[in-house]
Amino acid sequence: MLDLHVDGTKVVGEILKYLKQIVERENSRGVALGLSGGMDSCVLATLAVRALGPQSVTVVYIFDQDSDPNIARNARYIADNLGLNLEELNISEDMSKRGVYASAFTKLLRLSGLVAKITTACYRIICGETPFKSTLRVGGGETLRPWYKRLLFNMTMRHVEAGFIQRHIFRRNILERIAEERNLSLIGAANRSECEVGWFVKDGIDDIPVQPLTGLFKTQIRQLAEELELPEKIRKQIPSPDMAKGVTDEFGIGHEYCIVDTVIDGLDRGLTLEEISALGIPQKDVVDIIDLMRLSKWKRMSPHEISPVNGSYGSAIRC
Repeated sequence: MLDLHVDGTKVVGEILKYLKQIVERENSRGVALGLSGGMDSCVLATLAVRALGPQSVTVVYIFDQDSDPNIARNARYIADNLGLNLEELNISEDMSKRGVYASAFTKLLRLSGLVAKITTACYRIICGETPFKSTLRVGGGETLRPWYKRLLFNMTMRHVEAGFIQRHIFRRNILERIAEERNLSLIGAANRSECEVGWFVKDGIDDIPVQPLTGLFKTQIRQLAEELELPEKIRKQIPSPDMAKGVTDEFGIGHEYCIVDTVIDGLDRGLTLEEISALGIPQKDVVDIIDLMRLSKWKRMSPHEISPVNGSYGSAIRC
């Protein structure tokens, strides 16, 4: 694998400076962010507190009936450690009114994490790709073919994807309203890895214009979490969208983040497909990740500020 390490001290310093500049530029009272309990949002909350102090940081945990209580405990734990008052909002009733929980397949997913694993495995065998890859095709305007692939998608993943979209956009709307009413600068915790392969909802909570961490790979965020001395249970938790049993980020994407990051970094270096594969990654996985990057291009059309740090190969913060 390629070495993706960054200079943690430089990264922290640049992001702290950037957060201070945002507040000064917008003449706001501080920043607001969604604290999901995941590593990325915990890293961003920690950086915000270091830059501005706890009195200037508002954190909100927005959950629904399908959210994992373990992740909720992580959100409360990190907020307490940082001296923050965690605002908790339950959107289950709103999602129910929008029909998010209505489909038979969505109800099945609640029974066990095995449902997602079995249906995804069957989908891959029958359709030749992950359900997530099919969502990228459909979102980009492509018609799924052959007919049985389209039928299976409409019976299963279409409902899950619709629920993801509803939740993420609703969460963003809540945070935007809070930020506007309290004169706060809204920031998000998306990273480069998920952005490059499209593992986010367009116009949702991970598509906010100001995202200080989007220049860093997931593996570099994990390094940053160690630099900031975040608790081990935060650093070691499995990345998850927290919306369905058995669905983690890496399960949904179809690849581990370390593999995704290596492929993208290899492309940054100008390596060929064969050279990236020679690093120990099966060529079919390299091709699939490149496909995800291509198929998700439509998701990356929203305007965003350039991240204050760039973890790409050859940048000043790479070790």
